[in-house]
Amino acid sequence: MSTDLILGIDGGGSKVLVALADRAGNVLSMVRSGGVNPMDNPTWRWELDRSLRPFIEEQRLTAIAAALPAYGEVARLSEQQRDAIKISFPKARQHILNDVDAAHLGAFAGKPGILILSGTGSMAWARNADGVSARVGGWGDVIGDEGSSYWIGRAALGLASQSLDGRAPPTALAAAIFEFLELDGSDPINALGGWASELTSPRAEIARLSVLVDRLASTGDAGAKHLIEQAAAELAKHMEAISPHCEAAADWTYAGGTFASSTLLAALERHIGRPAAEPRLPPIGGALLAAAQLLDWPVDDGWIRQIAATVATVTVHSGEADVKQ
Repeated sequence: MSTDLILGIDGGGSKVLVALADRAGNVLSMVRSGGVNPMDNPTWRWELDRSLRPFIEEQRLTAIAAALPAYGEVARLSEQQRDAIKISFPKARQHILNDVDAAHLGAFAGKPGILILSGTGSMAWARNADGVSARVGGWGDVIGDEGSSYWIGRAALGLASQSLDGRAPPTALAAAIFEFLELDGSDPINALGGWASELTSPRAEIARLSVLVDRLASTGDAGAKHLIEQAAAELAKHMEAISPHCEAAADWTYAGGTFASSTLLAALERHIGRPAAEPRLPPIGGALLAAAQLLDWPVDDGWIRQIAATVATVTVHSGEADVKQ
């Protein structure tokens, strides 16, 4: 059996995962580092290099698929992303693709369907029976990203400030945000304004608040529940816009950290009117599948199941950790 190894890279606004796997579908090691979105993170290259460093000396590494945020959207940044991978692994076969494309590839194991993504950002990606892809959303936090964890976190800050002013009904979100951020609630403008002015990674740090919104929504807080419902409605618009690209009643599924919220997923299913299909692989699995395809490996159902099983159990190291295969 071949001793060749593949590397999958799943980049995002809040984190990057890098996984090494073999022909049998065993994920041998995985590294996690900070966000690598070049649209809003000036340290993206440093974070990416940091996550790749443990694998650079691996002599059996033959193919790499790097799923990176904003790839294919801004030419200048896409060129920089290609250069980063080429410099780190000059001898391996390489495929660079958008991170949501890879998430779709993994979720449907290469088959047609519609993926709704909500992580730090949001987007819908569809692939029809002819293999042709389309996308909607993904315009970034300044222009769009409706229904994303950043969007929810930003809306939570707005609702909290309105509630404190009396411009909106009382919500437990206000006190919860101050407690979550360890801020002094007795001087709210000074405390929250100071926090906002010192953010080093605003998108990722504001996106963290979506977890708090979900937690309060599950306890029945009306303000938090309304924000989750609004997010679901925005994501449903993505589905409505992209559905004509695929066959009628095409399967749909989801990806992204915001869907750790069962409340959000249930609300989105309600808006769409039918349940989501279970993703076959997480986004890092999609990147590994893309790398395996570069080598024409037989990626059958057994391989998919093995990747899914070992991704779920392998120890994830921090960037630059000493990774042993």
